[in-house]
Amino acid sequence: MSVRNQIRFILILTVSSISFLFHARAAEPDSYPVKYQTVQIEGLDIFYREAGPADAPTLLLLHGFPTSSHMFRNLIPALSDKYHVIAPDYPGFGYSSAPPVDKFDYTFDNLARIMEKFTRQLQLNKYSLYLMDYGAPIGFRLAVQHPERIETLIIQNGNAYEEGLDNPFWEPVKVYWKERTSTHGNQLRSLLTLDATKWQYTTGVRDVKAISPDTWGHVQPLLDRPGNQEIQLALFYSYGSNPPLYPQWQEYLRKYQPPTLIVWGKNDQIFPAAGAYPYKRDLNKLEFHLLDTGHFALEEEGTTIAQLMRKFLSQHTDTAR
Repeated sequence: MSVRNQIRFILILTVSSISFLFHARAAEPDSYPVKYQTVQIEGLDIFYREAGPADAPTLLLLHGFPTSSHMFRNLIPALSDKYHVIAPDYPGFGYSSAPPVDKFDYTFDNLARIMEKFTRQLQLNKYSLYLMDYGAPIGFRLAVQHPERIETLIIQNGNAYEEGLDNPFWEPVKVYWKERTSTHGNQLRSLLTLDATKWQYTTGVRDVKAISPDTWGHVQPLLDRPGNQEIQLALFYSYGSNPPLYPQWQEYLRKYQPPTLIVWGKNDQIFPAAGAYPYKRDLNKLEFHLLDTGHFALEEEGTTIAQLMRKFLSQHTDTAR
């Protein structure tokens, strides 16, 4: 090859490389760093994660037991280029205040009341709800109270039907609902151990090696804080207040027909797929996906869930900015 041709080849290669890098960078979504913030509500510090442009459609992510907004640590950046994403920690969870049970009434009614004040303080007048585990009874209370605020629902292993509680996991909990004694409560303390926390994260997954130990490494020290077991026992008991409200929540779904995306870990032994199917009875605008994973579906299927959410939300929210 002549010197002229060598120079020509190098120039072509250089221009091609620059063009590739330019187009690759242009294809990347905008980057919105996650902010870690706290607001005061009734003297409680309520911690939350926030990312994305303030003028974009808002997503309110409500976590489950025994985790916190930490469960959304990967989902938030996957959505924040187009959405205003907010994930709070409830009192007693994560980095929010955790007063002892004699200083705060740990019931789902009360958690929902604090979360409603949280939405008002942040001026969240319209939002989509991500409901998972404990997030479902909290979120449905918000939806029933303010149906005009709800743009869409994303439901991931979040129960609103009796069928979802008809399994062995709930049998000792239901005994506690019927008779709140220290004996029955103490039998539930095994659900607060490291082994139980690992079980929640790993049971039903395809590949245990894909589940980061950062999950239970974050959760368990918070569960082990002095007084936190009593907080969790109070909420186990209060969970019994949710099934009587199921008809009200189902009526909300039938009346308002919020566009709903179900992304459910079908191998969950706490809220199995039996709790997902009944949503089909009440919802007309329903996109339904059962995923081959367990309770904390985001740990193994986070990329898939983010992709499904982006497509769903693009169809049912105004993402034009």
